[in-house]
Amino acid sequence: MVANYIPRNTVELAEEIMSDTPVLTISGARQVGKSTLAQALARDRRALVLNLDERAIMLSARMDPDGFVRQHSDGLLVIDEVQRVPELLQAIKASLEEDRRPGRFLITGSSNVYALQGGQESLAGRAETISLRGFSQGERRGYKEDFVACLLKHSPGDFTCEELERSQYFDLVTQPSFPEIAEASERRVNRWVDGYVERVLSRDVADLVGIEYPDRLEKLLHYIAAQGSAEFVAAKVGRRLNIPERTVPAYLDALKNVFLVDVLPAWGTNVAKRVISKPKVQMQDTGMAASLAGLDARALELQISSSVRGGLVEAFVASELLKQKAWSDVDYRLFHFRQSTGSEVDLVVETRSREIIGIEIKAAVSIAAKDFAGLRALQKIASEKFRIGVVLYAGTRVLPMGEGLWAMPISALWGSAGR
Repeated sequence: MVANYIPRNTVELAEEIMSDTPVLTISGARQVGKSTLAQALARDRRALVLNLDERAIMLSARMDPDGFVRQHSDGLLVIDEVQRVPELLQAIKASLEEDRRPGRFLITGSSNVYALQGGQESLAGRAETISLRGFSQGERRGYKEDFVACLLKHSPGDFTCEELERSQYFDLVTQPSFPEIAEASERRVNRWVDGYVERVLSRDVADLVGIEYPDRLEKLLHYIAAQGSAEFVAAKVGRRLNIPERTVPAYLDALKNVFLVDVLPAWGTNVAKRVISKPKVQMQDTGMAASLAGLDARALELQISSSVRGGLVEAFVASELLKQKAWSDVDYRLFHFRQSTGSEVDLVVETRSREIIGIEIKAAVSIAAKDFAGLRALQKIASEKFRIGVVLYAGTRVLPMGEGLWAMPISALWGSAGR
């Protein structure tokens, strides 16, 4: 079942960090390839690799964390699944007081290691983190894609995009990005996902926060999967799932901290005072979401649930952009936008210099004038900071649709411009 090794687009950044920073942290969900990436980075270095999922190694780390992190002090120490022993973070900090040379530690975590019980030591100024996700579409095809940087440097008319039919997009949306099941059958994927979710909720969440009522956590995860990508209101979710409203935020944080879900905040400026502040929530992997929701590509094609179909396609686009963020030439954040008047844009990209890109996503092969209404509202509010608005759709043509507005195939996400 394990696919042939596919180089990750984060390698170059990881090498750069290790050249000038004492600690590199690779964080991400279980089975996204953190250990494989760590081993690739350690291959040409004098390294010792220790996995805390091995009982004897974990016991050693718990009994003597200071001695554990000081072994192999003249080389690279790789600690896999560090969330199993949070005390190691404090021990690493103490060790770095004596020796802060670059590339001393490479740690991986399947939970947010800085949200761990007993792991509040942030290693601020001593560590940098790479967020690793499943395969991006560019990684699957063997190159480094960078949609946001390309949009800021080139006209959409210069893009070269892969021509796909709508059914092929649905295949991509429902295909998990985890390396282990990249080539697995649908039946095997569904069984793998069920086992994966059970393990993460029963083991990793317990390590992170020791949360009560794991059945509620599972209900919430299935609810998010069935929504695709949707605004999240704790009171509404609590009523729908019969979960006390006050506990819903904690459950959501737990799912976020084990990298099962993404939370996209609402975008706004001081000028846009009517912007609603509810976040959008989606699963990190749309293939996993489809499996938990009991849907496949054929179901999406037959419009069994048009709202879920649109939500999953939107989540797929957001997921690809969040993957690319790890290696993009542009530092950006991802939001959504909705006004009380009803104007909305699925995704808003904001760069560090506050440049704005609006992205609307449609699962249809055609477009209409109304599809650009939200982008025009965003364009007016963002004013001179607005760089471009794009409707990504399941068609094949790149088309200008007014000043600063374009229609582009969804495949433009991993297309090229100016090569």
